[in-house]
Amino acid sequence: MSKQINRNGLTLVYTGHGKGKTTSSLGLALRGIGRGFKVKIYQFIKSPERTYGEQIALQRLGVDMVQLGVGFTWTKTPEEHREALKQGWPQAKEAVMSGEYDLVILDELNNALAINKFPIEDVLPLNEVIDLIKNKPSHVHLVITGRDAKQEIKDIADLVSVIESEKHYYNEGIPAVKGIEF
Repeated sequence: MSKQINRNGLTLVYTGHGKGKTTSSLGLALRGIGRGFKVKIYQFIKSPERTYGEQIALQRLGVDMVQLGVGFTWTKTPEEHREALKQGWPQAKEAVMSGEYDLVILDELNNALAINKFPIEDVLPLNEVIDLIKNKPSHVHLVITGRDAKQEIKDIADLVSVIESEKHYYNEGIPAVKGIEF
C-alpha cells in the first residue's frame, strides 16, 4: 500500500536570531521556480528605495519581489512604518488569498509583528495573519520569515526552523557585505 502524498500547501516559518532566514526562503523560491511554481515575495521591512541582490536575480527569473517597508525601525518615524504596514499588509494578504501563486513568501513579517516601539496591531493585526494561515487556498505554500516569530504562528505552522548564530563576523566589526547580506 503506497503512502498518500500530501498535496496541500504548507506553512513554513524561518525564525531565530541567526543569519539565513531570508536566504532559506529564497532557496525555496528557486526550487519552486524550477518546478514551475508561480512565486511572489513580499518584504515587510526592506525599503523600495534600495536595491537588493536577490531582487535583481529574481527579476531576471520573472519573479516579482515587492519591498513594502521603509527600512529599519530606527531609520524612520513610527508614523512612516505604520503607514507602510497599513498599505503593505492588504497587498500581501490579497496575493496569498488570490490563489494565483503556488508559493508566497512573507519575508520579515515576523519582524514587523514583533515591533513593540509603537503600536501596530491596528495596521497589522496578528489575528488576520492567523486567519490568513488557516484559510489560505489549499494549494498555496506560505513562507513566513523573521526574528521573534509569534507563538501563535509557530503553533499552526507545518514547519518551524529556528536559525541561531554560533559565530558571526558582525561581532568582529565586519559590516554587511554586498552579495551576502544585500
